[in-house]
Amino acid sequence: MSYPPPPPTTPSPSPSSSDPTPDHDTPPAVALAAAADEGAESKMGLGDEVAQVEEEEEEECGFCLFMKGGGCKDAFVAWEKCVEDAEKRGDDIVDKCAEVTALLKKCMDAHADYYEPVLRAEQAMVEAAADAAASANPELEEVKRGNDS
Repeated sequence: MSYPPPPPTTPSPSPSSSDPTPDHDTPPAVALAAAADEGAESKMGLGDEVAQVEEEEEEECGFCLFMKGGGCKDAFVAWEKCVEDAEKRGDDIVDKCAEVTALLKKCMDAHADYYEPVLRAEQAMVEAAADAAASANPELEEVKRGNDS
């Protein structure tokens, strides 16, 4: 299914080779979130602050924009900061950020209507990892089947 690109906030020249992210490469959910954000920002009339935020957002990845476009923006920003801080210090990210990760997951579950694509992908990864572990260690699968009987 193809989604139309978000409406531009200002007239722009036709896409050129210097445009790093043409509209057709934008994931639909990110495009919709960006369009909603642009509409809200234009109604607020915040001028220079909006322009600065838009410039900062242009530097962010599509996933980050999507995550910040839903109800868990604050939880995601806290998680992002934790990961960045842990990387800078050389700390173990899993240990250091377990609490903020759990809060982010809880928030995403509460806003599953928006975050459903990410939650579905996460579930698929968990299932694939479990399948890979079972394939790598058939004895565990036999024990599991024995416990199911």
